[in-house]
Amino acid sequence: MAVALLLLWALCNAIRVNGEQSNGRCDHKLKFNPRPHSVSIQEFGAIGDGKTLNTIAFRNAIFYLKSFADKGGAQLYVPPGRWLTGSFNLTSHLTLFLEKDAIILGSQDPSHWGIVEPLPSYGRGIELPGRRYRSLVNGYMLRDVVITGDNGTIDGQGSVWWEWFTSHSLNYTRPHLVEFVSSEYVLVSNISLLNAPAYNIHPVYCSNVHIHNISVYAPPESPYTVGIVPDSSDNICIEDCNISMGHDAIAFKSGWDEYGIAYGRPTTIAHVRRVDLRSSTGSSLAFGSEMSGGISDILVEEVHLYDSLTGIEFRTTIDDKFDPDAFPVLEKITLQNIIGTNITIAGNFKGIEESPFTFICLSNISLSINSTSLSPWQCSYVSGFSESVFPEPCPELMNSSTSSCGILMLELQFYNIIL
Repeated sequence: MAVALLLLWALCNAIRVNGEQSNGRCDHKLKFNPRPHSVSIQEFGAIGDGKTLNTIAFRNAIFYLKSFADKGGAQLYVPPGRWLTGSFNLTSHLTLFLEKDAIILGSQDPSHWGIVEPLPSYGRGIELPGRRYRSLVNGYMLRDVVITGDNGTIDGQGSVWWEWFTSHSLNYTRPHLVEFVSSEYVLVSNISLLNAPAYNIHPVYCSNVHIHNISVYAPPESPYTVGIVPDSSDNICIEDCNISMGHDAIAFKSGWDEYGIAYGRPTTIAHVRRVDLRSSTGSSLAFGSEMSGGISDILVEEVHLYDSLTGIEFRTTIDDKFDPDAFPVLEKITLQNIIGTNITIAGNFKGIEESPFTFICLSNISLSINSTSLSPWQCSYVSGFSESVFPEPCPELMNSSTSSCGILMLELQFYNIIL
């Protein structure tokens, strides 16, 4: 299967984008009213010794708090301790608050996670055919949900899942740490997420999601772990976060092959700013490869990408079972005000003969290329514009009419990046 790839700043040591902020989704803050009711997980028999399984306590507490949905909502307070649990579901008009030194631990027994059907825009599990494991913390068709705290932690204890994945001993696709499906007005803030089995935060078919001031980490050797994955969702803000992952730090997706095309919901209107991103084997910022529903209107600014295999990467393919004559379209991408050091490849633009990449706009970019680089730019089936770019890009990108970029309805914009 042919692959269309736009790869920027491979093997980057550091990239930074600087400049004035643009008006984006993060400038429109979600407003949540204080919850008039609050209970502690201890009131439902939970024991924070790191050994006692507290799944029933979490489920019972949330079932009880559901009764306050029409009374202003409620808060579930998790005090300091190590609270071992399997999968549980949140409810609307709920705040899950993790106190300092509170740690929600994911059980390492797969029977405690449950099995669910694949997402309709994927049609099957991503890693294995059929169903998938349920995520640790779940929200389905919810509204007005908050996960926050005083820098409490959700730890997926993913090492066993990574071992099972690499040894091909799993029967279903790995679970995620936090997943919201078909939900709206969601806030995740002021917590740390560690050692997810696969993804850390996965909003899919969601609207108005704000992820703010969180720390996300998995070891460099953790296989295909990903930080935040907006998937067929809109009005997304990711800001003031520090993410270091085994694979991608932030990955935008929108469904897989014929299933994603049929479902037809793009990821759109997203804003990423003031984040530090590290990716050991993937990309700091990734688009796809599962993006059959489309991705558009993404603004990225004031980001620091460091010690990553790839800085920014677009991945897509052709010839799926839905329509063999359907080709991906990649166009209207602007990158400007970028500084990079110790870069091996400045840009690798590999388009498709039947559907070249077009309107790629580069401006005010300075990249320090390391001594191992043989050719800093690699291009095929691509066209665009450039101004004040070093090293000098491919001839296909050297059209000097960058004013054309300003009159486009830009779909993907990257400002002020440090590599």
